[in-house]
Amino acid sequence: MAMFTEQNIILTPKSKTSSSTILIVERCPSNGENNGKNNVHVAGGEHHGIIVNKTVSHDEKEITLNPDVSLEFRVYLVNAQTGAHTQESRILRFWFKPVVPVTEHSTIAQHLFKDLVSPTEFPRDYVGFIKKIMKLMQTEYVTIKKIEIELRQIEEIANMPRRPLSGDESSLDRSIEITEKKLLHVIESSYPNPVTISELSVRYSWEEEAIRNYLNELQNKGLVKSLDHGAFTRVTHDDVDVQVVKQMPTIVSAKQPTFAIITAQYCEKIAVDALIENKETYVRYTTVGEDDNSSNESPSGHITEKTIFTTRFGESNIYTLGNIGIHRVVCTKLPTVGHTREAMIAAGNTTTRLLGTFQKVDHVILVGVGGGVPHYTDYKKHVRLGDVVISHPLDNKKYVYTYCKNAKQDPKGTYEFETKEYFPVDMILQRIAYNLKLQSEEEPAKMFWLNYLTEGEKLLKFDSGQDFSRPSSESDKLYMCIGERAIIEVAHPVPVDGENKFTDIPRIHIGPVASGRAVSKDEQLRQAFALHSCALAFDSEFDSVIESVIGSCRESFVIVRGIADYRDGTKRSEWQPFASISAAAVVKAMICSMKEEIDMN
Repeated sequence: MAMFTEQNIILTPKSKTSSSTILIVERCPSNGENNGKNNVHVAGGEHHGIIVNKTVSHDEKEITLNPDVSLEFRVYLVNAQTGAHTQESRILRFWFKPVVPVTEHSTIAQHLFKDLVSPTEFPRDYVGFIKKIMKLMQTEYVTIKKIEIELRQIEEIANMPRRPLSGDESSLDRSIEITEKKLLHVIESSYPNPVTISELSVRYSWEEEAIRNYLNELQNKGLVKSLDHGAFTRVTHDDVDVQVVKQMPTIVSAKQPTFAIITAQYCEKIAVDALIENKETYVRYTTVGEDDNSSNESPSGHITEKTIFTTRFGESNIYTLGNIGIHRVVCTKLPTVGHTREAMIAAGNTTTRLLGTFQKVDHVILVGVGGGVPHYTDYKKHVRLGDVVISHPLDNKKYVYTYCKNAKQDPKGTYEFETKEYFPVDMILQRIAYNLKLQSEEEPAKMFWLNYLTEGEKLLKFDSGQDFSRPSSESDKLYMCIGERAIIEVAHPVPVDGENKFTDIPRIHIGPVASGRAVSKDEQLRQAFALHSCALAFDSEFDSVIESVIGSCRESFVIVRGIADYRDGTKRSEWQPFASISAAAVVKAMICSMKEEIDMN
């Protein structure tokens, strides 16, 4: 006779067909016992307390109960004999003990799931998978009453999917092949700095003839223009209105901007510019050995383009001035190429120069794309592609942005992080963000920032080389690495009754934003750091930019990230333009809300 206790975990088959199997893993009642010795297998030794029923359960009551939490993921199985790939759905449904608060259900389920699919211990077969669930329930997750496991084969697939990489990873330890698309991306990244064929050849080890051929194609499409001395730059949609100047003209006091908007990528800059009214754009090139009496300078202070070829890395500046609502703004793009620390230091210098030029700026907004931190079991906490994360303190964390300088793991498996943390002295932009999110949740019909999103999409619809419309939701795939090159695909959590069911509409989230190559390249480290820092999004390293903002005595700043992937946003993807315009729309809504916030205080 096997006595059942709270430490006993029973596995019971529920149903089985040719393509699916449903199993129940349940914590035993403390006073239960079983007399049917022939129908059970009782494990011993290190697996003492694990009991397997051999017969199928016919408990109709259990079938009708709704789970407290459920999640689905898909694995890709390979037939060792035929080499065929099969996609299999695995659904976990959770029931908790009555004493567990409902608010903790999704968090506990999320932690168990992450432990289950840990790359170092991911079960590679059915027996190992089921056994690990049972052992986790028995030893660590004692508040879980029952888990239902459904295994269902879906279809054969031709090839295994590949997890999207970050910009850093995609170029790691391998050369980058030149393509027309890649060359355009490089030119856009360096904008407003022009590039030359020789520079591109040295930097990427590309043949000059191949670069020249692709440049001709881009020029024929009206995407790139040539300057004097073999330099090339991007053609913008409002190129005729861009003024090239040697020094910024004097801006009268009434037109001095009070908001500075900083972008890093080309699509981010034009997304913001689309929502600015009464625009004036100036490009200022800093040249080597500048001479105030240069013959290239016109009496108006403008310069010809033949001095451009002597620009230094990171020294050119572009400023777009105009209005958002009743407020004057200036928008700039950091003229950096790549995501090295040297490039980001140059970005910090550019920020200092911006705030030195426009000294009436009180509020600084870093806007652009980033990578979302997914929550696999809770729709409310889940950050999806196209959503927008606004930097805000969360869960007793005072900071709004955290940079990881170093990460290490002790022998017990615990991670230790060395960080730099940032927060604004004046939290007015964070208060506006909080109210905007609250309004979006309580009154979805009044999400006026979506009007700005639609406006921006229409204005940019015919911009060459960019598609700012929302990609298909089918392309929003959520993958997890489970060691080496193996991955699983995780289904997005769905809203429950009473929650906003407009899953194709971007949502606003507030919480810390994180960065740091010490964690961004490693999936497990990134997940651990996200949990440690309560971060909802990652981006490239902008700590030097924020330090420049603080060093320039600006007390109000915020980071706004449209979600383009689930890493750090640096890998060019079809979601980047839409994520950019979503973030820009939220920024416009925040700026337009500033008068209301001031009036309330």
